[in-house]
Amino acid sequence: MKLRTKGAALLSAAVLAGALSGAAAQAQDKQFTIAVSIPAATHGWTGGVVYHAQEAEKQLEAAYPNIDVIVSTASSATAQVSSLEDLSATNELDALVILPFTSEELTGPVEQVASNGTFITVVDRGLADPSIQDLYVAGDNIAVGANTAQWLVEKLGGEGEIVVLRGIPTVIDDERIQGFTEVIDQSDIKILDIQYANWNQDEAFTLMQDYLGKYPNIDAVWANDDDMLLGVIEAVDQAEREDVQYMLGGNGMKQVIEMVKAGDERTPISTPYPPSMIASAMFMTAAQFAGQAPMRGSFKLDAPLITPQNADQFYFPDSPF
Repeated sequence: MKLRTKGAALLSAAVLAGALSGAAAQAQDKQFTIAVSIPAATHGWTGGVVYHAQEAEKQLEAAYPNIDVIVSTASSATAQVSSLEDLSATNELDALVILPFTSEELTGPVEQVASNGTFITVVDRGLADPSIQDLYVAGDNIAVGANTAQWLVEKLGGEGEIVVLRGIPTVIDDERIQGFTEVIDQSDIKILDIQYANWNQDEAFTLMQDYLGKYPNIDAVWANDDDMLLGVIEAVDQAEREDVQYMLGGNGMKQVIEMVKAGDERTPISTPYPPSMIASAMFMTAAQFAGQAPMRGSFKLDAPLITPQNADQFYFPDSPF
C-alpha cells in the first residue's frame, strides 16, 4: 500500500487527529503505550525530528487520555539499542515507532521487541529486514537521488566531473545513492569520488577539503543532505574554487530553501524530505488503538524538485529545520 502526497505535503497531525476522534471513544476503556525511539538532535534534520515528535506527543496525549506516548532520544546506535532494552523492560509496549540510528544494528533489537506482539512502525531509515515492521513511513529516497541527478545531467550537458558525499550507512542512504548513480551512469558524467560524511556539516567540510585537494577540476558536488551541503559550500568558498558550478543537497532545510528562493546560482534547487514525517507516523500508529483504522503498509512521500518558482510551498520559517 502506498500513499503519495502532492509536493512535500504531509498528512498533518491535525487532520489525522480529526479522523481519529470519531472512533476514539470506543477504545477509551483500555490504556495503550506507544514508545517513540529516535536519534538525538545530532544534526539539523534530526533536530526537526525531535521537535515534531515532542509536539505530536503532546497532541496525542491531549486528544486521547488512554494513550501514553514515551519519546526517547539516543545519540548513537549503541545508545538506541540500550534505550529499546530499557523501554521494553520497564513498559508493556503496545507499539514502537522507531527511526533507527542505523539499519543493521537496530534490526535485531527491534525484532526482539516485535516478538512480544508489539506493533512496529519504522520511519525513514528502514531496517535490514523489512518483514519485521507493520508500518513504514518515509520519503521517496530513490526519487531524491534520481530527480537531483536528472537535473544535474541536463545542466552539465551530460558530461563533466563530480564528487558525492554519502550520509550514514543506512537503507535511505543506499536508496538515495542508487537513484542518483542510476541516472548518472546513463550519461558521460564521471563520479570522481564518493565517501561517507555521516550527514554532518563538519565532517562534510573536512571531506570536501580532501576532494578539493585531490581533484583540480570538479564541476559539481552532490551532498545527499543539506547539513553536509553547508559544509561543502564553506570548504569551496574558503578554497576560492571557481570551477565548482553546482553544489546540491537534499531534505529542504530552510536555510537552503532561502538560497533557492534567492536564485542562488550554485544551489538553485533542492528536494524535500520533511522531518515532520515522524508526527505523521505517530498519528497513524495511534489509529491502531484510538479507532477502527488498521494501519499497515508502506507510505511514501514524493520528492519533487524545489525551484525558485515553487520554493514558497516548502518554506516554513518557524520550523527548527
